[in-house]
This record gives sequence, structure tokens and C-alpha cells, in this order.
Amino acid sequence: TVVSLSIESQKASGLSATALQAASFQSEQVSYGSVVDIESLADARARYLAALADANVVRAVIANSEHDYQRMLALNKDNRNVSDRAVQAAEAAWKADVARLSASTTSASGIRDSVRQQWGDVLAKWVTGGGGNLSRLLGHEQVLLQIALPADEMQPDKLAHITITAVGGQGKPVVASYVSPSPQTDSTIQGRTYYFVAPAKDFRSGMRVEAHLQLAGEANAGVIVPNSAVVWYAGKAWAYKQNGEKFTRLLVETTQSMNDGWFNTEGFAVEDMVVTSGAQLLLSEELKYQIKNENED
Repeated sequence: TVVSLSIESQKASGLSATALQAASFQSEQVSYGSVVDIESLADARARYLAALADANVVRAVIANSEHDYQRMLALNKDNRNVSDRAVQAAEAAWKADVARLSASTTSASGIRDSVRQQWGDVLAKWVTGGGGNLSRLLGHEQVLLQIALPADEMQPDKLAHITITAVGGQGKPVVASYVSPSPQTDSTIQGRTYYFVAPAKDFRSGMRVEAHLQLAGEANAGVIVPNSAVVWYAGKAWAYKQNGEKFTRLLVETTQSMNDGWFNTEGFAVEDMVVTSGAQLLLSEELKYQIKNENED
């Protein structure tokens, strides 16, 4: 795997080399999920607001009906200026309003509990409290994602970064932000599910997504072997490291693509000179000598 080539031959063939630069890579895993349909969340928000509005109206009515009852009661006690029946009617109206208020508040509480059961505490607070988080979902500025993390020991707080792309799509990855655990499971994917939000862009409800999960912690140190330095032989990627007139063919790991090259942690070091023009010539020269030696045998 070592080829010797004189300086004169290198210049004549146009061979050139480039020093490798330092790089770092954060370990990542890939998982899957989907864009969640939030129609029932929006419906719950509307019903909750309607229950609150009804309760507020009833509170105002109660103030008047209670006042009427107290006035009728006082008149009845003052020489029976109004009949007992009128007092009873005023009391009944007041108590009916109190019961209606109780029904409205119970309805609002039931909606809140139902949302908490289906969507979890955080989204339940979004529904009952409103604010920008839910507004961005309802306004289609963001989408809600349910992602199944691939291992039980992987938790959202251990993720430094998560990017989302549509499965099979060619769009640019977008950053997603963690929201909360999801009480619901994904029947097609094993793992615990969590909610994230991301810019809506080209995402649609029900769309399957691919999540690239970058793990928190210290990044791996290495170098980037440029694509121009890589030659393919026997189904593998190789690059030639130069040391004066000697060129050593080394295996290039191609599991992680970065910045028009391949991230490698072994075999290459920072400032190593790798051939970026003429690598194919060196491979041909190497194979020519191998054939020559076999013929001599």
C-alpha cells in the first residue's frame, strides 16, 4: 500500500496534496416520528374558553339574582311587603344561577382533565392558559411532533440537538425543540414517545418524519478527509497520505459525511498531507506494480 514517486514525477503528473484540518463530530442517532394532528387540541381549547365565558356570564347574573333575593327577603320581613311566594321564586332563581355556575366550572375542569390525560400536563397548560405556544401551533407557524426515542436510557435532557426532515424528502433539516413526554405511544415504532415543536415550513399533519438526535456530551475529535482525496477500490474508500516521495494508501471511514468530505478519527491526523489531485494515478501505479510482481512470481 506504499507507492514511491519522485518529486519530478509528482510535478509532471500534476499531483498535489492538502493538509488535513481538525474537526469534531457530535455522536448522533436516528429515530422516527410523525406530525401530530392538533384538531382535537384546538377543539378542546374552544370548548374550554366557551365554558369559562359561560361561567363569567353566570357570575354576573348571580350577583343580580342574589341581590334580588336579599331585597325580597328584606321586604318580606318588613311587614310582609312581598309575599312568601315571591321570596321563594327569587331564592330559586338565585340557586339556579349558582348551579349553572357550578356546571360551567365543572365542564371547564373536565375539559382540562381530559386534555391532560390525552396530551400531558404541558399541553394541558397550553390549552387552559393560552399564550404564544399554542397560538403558533394554531396559526400553522409551528407543527407538533411526536418522536419515539430509540432507547429507554435516552432522555430528551441528554440531547444536545435534534433536527427533523420528512421521510423520503429532500428538504433542509429544521431544528426541533423539546416540549414534554407524550402519554400516547406510536404503534409503528418501539420506544418512549415525546413531543417536540418545529417550524411548520413544508410539514403537514400525519407526515412521517426522520429525527437526527445529537447526544449531549463531549464531541469526537478527528479530521475531514475531502472527497477529492478519496478513490474507490474493492468497494471501499481510500486516500493516499504523502510523506515526501512516499504515498501510503489508507482506508477512509465513510459512515459520517461532513463539509464535502468524510469525518475520520483513526488513520489520519491533523496536518497530514493527503493527495487531492492525482490519487487515481497513484492507485493505477500501485496496481501496475502489483501485477508486475505477480507475473514475476
